Amino acid sequence: MATLKDELTPREVVAELDKYIVGQEEAKKIVAVALRNRFRRRSLDKIVSEEIIPKNIIMIGPTGVGKTEIARRLARLVNSPFVKVEATKFTEVGYVGRDVDSIIRDLVESSVRIVKGERMKSIEPRAAQLAEERLLELLVPFPEKEKKTANPLDFLFQYTKGAGSTEPAVEADDYPSQLELKKNERREVAKKLKAGEVEEVLVEVELDDRLPPMLDMFSGMGMEEMGANVQELFGNMLPRKKKKKRIPVKQARRILQQEEGEKLIEMDDVITEAVSRAEQSGIVFLDELDKVAGEKTGAGPDVSREGVQRDILPIVEGSTVMTKHGPVKTDHILFIAAGAFHVSKPSDLIPELQGRFPVRVELTSLSPEDFRRILTEPENALTKQYTALLGTEGVELEFCEDGIDEIATTACFINEEMENIGARRLYTIMEKLLEDVSFVAPELEDQKILINREYVKNKIREIVKNKDLSRYIL
Repeated sequence: MATLKDELTPREVVAELDKYIVGQEEAKKIVAVALRNRFRRRSLDKIVSEEIIPKNIIMIGPTGVGKTEIARRLARLVNSPFVKVEATKFTEVGYVGRDVDSIIRDLVESSVRIVKGERMKSIEPRAAQLAEERLLELLVPFPEKEKKTANPLDFLFQYTKGAGSTEPAVEADDYPSQLELKKNERREVAKKLKAGEVEEVLVEVELDDRLPPMLDMFSGMGMEEMGANVQELFGNMLPRKKKKKRIPVKQARRILQQEEGEKLIEMDDVITEAVSRAEQSGIVFLDELDKVAGEKTGAGPDVSREGVQRDILPIVEGSTVMTKHGPVKTDHILFIAAGAFHVSKPSDLIPELQGRFPVRVELTSLSPEDFRRILTEPENALTKQYTALLGTEGVELEFCEDGIDEIATTACFINEEMENIGARRLYTIMEKLLEDVSFVAPELEDQKILINREYVKNKIREIVKNKDLSRYIL
């Protein structure tokens, strides 16, 4: 989707979120205000703006009600660096596992990708032109003066008559005419290149010989989380190996355009802007925070939940993290935490961490009406997805009003009877509902399938009745 500026008003932000997320109005308002506050802070004097810290948010609610989606869509609206992490993946200092500083390193990498992508897009026309020139050189190379016996018509004979055609060698005295022939040939091939007539012709391109990662043997031991990129360090000490490969023009064009784009952009500027953007507009979504909350455990060798909280605390309250792109300050990064908090509650977090999440919002469980809206209203609604997927096989799916009502009611009923997994329940029901149609779709060309109440009941009646079976299937 198109990138929107963060000058959007809170009402406009909510309107954009409404396109993909049903309900949860209070949560949408809170994140919209948090986003607007960033714009307001940047409009202030630098001395004052440095003192204003973001008001971090805790979202409380069962799984599948839109917590992650709200944060992810919010980041996409303003093209902000975004990273989603799970609190349970981290361990306190001294234990094997991911350290919390990796959150910020991941955020900076996300920021670098965004800024680099923007720069690459801005120089795309120039990179495409340079790639076209390199392709032309590969297709019709100019003869070198020292190789005056080269055949100027090799390419044309290969292209029009196939490889293996032979012509008498050009004498040394004929070099000027050979050069003129090559120029004429280039003009002809350039026209064909622009017209897409030589897309399948093979050209020989030099590619980087990608070596297997040197640190794979240490994966899972925390080596990949080292601040300095050891792989790059060794890579820069050794000369890059190249290998030649014959590939079609259409594939070579993408590779050469990428290479030319890399040459045109200044990576130092990209990194400087990326670090600044991560610091000023980065969003970290810290999921499953409730899993590291709870009563204190006794002394022992086990990793304590409180230890993980204390390691997260410095990053949330503001510190400097060393990354391979330089130091990154976390003072103005927005942290959005989430958790079901079924067993524990926010007050079970250590007081210091509680104080760093002043804004709390509870997301409600989904009703049958919410399920109905989820099935039809969002731009990425499931009914639209399945209709488009099966439409590729020539099968027309039509979801009737009573069929959608039945799916919504069933999803709500199963969530109440068993574990409440929110809107994710719709995925399991829709897959079960359409598994037979999806299987025989290639044989049902130009047929119309009506998904009404009767169809839905026939497909999942027995599963819903049998609770033991529905636990495994739905």
